Amino acid sequence: MKERIVEIDLMKVMMKRLIITGSTLRPRETPFKQTIAMNLEKYVWPYLEKGEIKPIVYKVFPLEEASRAHILMENSQHIGKIVLSVS
Repeated sequence: MKERIVEIDLMKVMMKRLIITGSTLRPRETPFKQTIAMNLEKYVWPYLEKGEIKPIVYKVFPLEEASRAHILMENSQHIGKIVLSVS
């Protein structure tokens, strides 16, 4: 994977009180990823199934309108997830 350098306006980040995080499981060993998956199924999924916790969905776009969804995401005027639906 080629490394990319990106400039970030930290004043905008601070003014919006944003949090920048990053993670990847790609370099981790398969047993580690399996443990995460099993723990999610055991400890998180039951709450999702019962509706006790649920993601905040801002808007759902059909896959054909992915470019509109991307524009909305870039504007950062939403709170919650932007979802693409596949019919």
